[in-house]
Amino acid sequence: MTVQPYLITRLSIMMFLQFFVWGAFFVTMGSYLLEVFQDEQGINSIIGQAYATHNWAALLAPVFVGLLADRVFNAERLNAVCQIVGGALLWYAASVTEPGVFIAVMFAYFMLYMPTLALVNTIAFSNIENPDKQFPAIRVWGTIGWIVAGFVVAQTILGWVNIPLLNLLTGVTNAQATSVPLQMAAVLSVLYGVYSLTLPATPPQAKGQQFSLGKAFGLDALNLLKERNFLIFALSSFLISIPLAFYYARTNDFVAAMAFGEQSASFMAIGQMSEVVFMLLVPFFLIRFGVKWMLIVAMGAWALRYFVFASFPESVALLVFGIALHGICYDFFFVTGQLYVDRKAPVSIRASAQGLFALLTYGAGMLVGNYMLGWWGDSIALDGSSQAGWQQGAFGFWIMPAVLAAIILIFFAMTFRREQNHATVDQPA
Repeated sequence: MTVQPYLITRLSIMMFLQFFVWGAFFVTMGSYLLEVFQDEQGINSIIGQAYATHNWAALLAPVFVGLLADRVFNAERLNAVCQIVGGALLWYAASVTEPGVFIAVMFAYFMLYMPTLALVNTIAFSNIENPDKQFPAIRVWGTIGWIVAGFVVAQTILGWVNIPLLNLLTGVTNAQATSVPLQMAAVLSVLYGVYSLTLPATPPQAKGQQFSLGKAFGLDALNLLKERNFLIFALSSFLISIPLAFYYARTNDFVAAMAFGEQSASFMAIGQMSEVVFMLLVPFFLIRFGVKWMLIVAMGAWALRYFVFASFPESVALLVFGIALHGICYDFFFVTGQLYVDRKAPVSIRASAQGLFALLTYGAGMLVGNYMLGWWGDSIALDGSSQAGWQQGAFGFWIMPAVLAAIILIFFAMTFRREQNHATVDQPA
C-alpha cells in the first residue's frame, strides 16, 4: 500500500493529543496537590503516592494490552474507550478533596491511560510502510504535544510570548495550582477519544493465540540475565530509575517556588525541547563512544542535575541548566538502553526484552522512587509549598537522589565490561 500524506498527518495528530493530555496535568500535579491538600499530614508522601499510580499501572498495562488489545478489540476502538472514560475520571479527580480518593481515582485513570501508550504505537506501526523512516516523524509530535501543553498551562512560552487561553476561558491566572489542568486534560481526552474512532481500523494482531502472562511481562527474556553484562545493565536500569522519579514528581513545584512561579510549566518544557535535540544526536555519539560511555554520561547527568538543584536552588540559570539536562538524562539512557536491549536479545524475544526493560524502569524503578521521595520529603519535613520551605529543604531533599545516582554510576562503571564486538554500536577500549 502507499501511505498517503494525510494519513501521516492523522497519525501525527493522534500522537500529539496522546501526550498533550498527559503533559497537561502530570507536570504540575505536584503543585496542585500542595495547594489542595496543604493541611494534610504527610503531604510529601501523598504526592509520591499520587505519582506512583502511573507506575503501578505501567506494571499492569502489559496484561491489559495482551488480553484485550492484542486479542479481542481493534486498537483504535479500545483507545477511544480508554480516552473517553479516562477523561471522565480526570474531570472527577479535579473535584476530589480527600487524598485517598484522589489517589484511587488517579490509579483508575492510569490503568486506562498507560495501555494506550502501546495502543497508539500499534495503530501507527500497522498503518505505515516504512516504520524506521516514518515512525520518528510521527512520534516526535508526541513530544511536541507535551511541550505545547506546558506552554498552555503556564500561559506563556518561556516568558516571551503570552498564551492567555486558560485565562480567557476560566479567568484563572496561576492555572497550575488549580484543578484547571486536570479539567483541560479531561476535555481533551474525551475529544481525543472521539477522534480515535476516525483512525484507520487496526484489528487485534494476536487474535486466537494463547495468552502468556510471562511473555506479557517480558519474563521469557529473563535468560538474558545469565550474561553478566546484561544483568548489570538490568540492575543499573532499575536502580537509576529510582532517583529519576524525584525529577518528575517535584521539579515543577521546586522551580515554581524558587524562580518561575506560575510560568514554571513553560520552563519545564525545556526538558522536552532538549530531548528532541539530543534524540537526534544519539546515533552520532553512540558510534563514537559506545554503549557503556553513553550510559555513564546519562547517569552522570542525573547526578549533576540533582547536585545543581541541591547546591544552587536560587540560581535561575542553573535551574534552567538542570532542566535542560533532561535530554541527556533521558535520551542517552533510555534510547541507548533500548538499542542495547534490541542488540542483545534474539529476534524471537526482542519484544519481551523491551517489555522487561520497561518493567524495570518505568514500572518497578520509578515506583520505588515515588514512594522513596514521599518518605524522604516527610522525613526531612520538606515544605514544598513556599520559597522559604524550598530554600530550607532543597539541599536535604535533592542530595538524596544525587548521591543515589552517583553511587549507581560508580557501580555501573566498575562492573560493566566494555564490549568489543559490534563495532557499529560499541567501540573497543
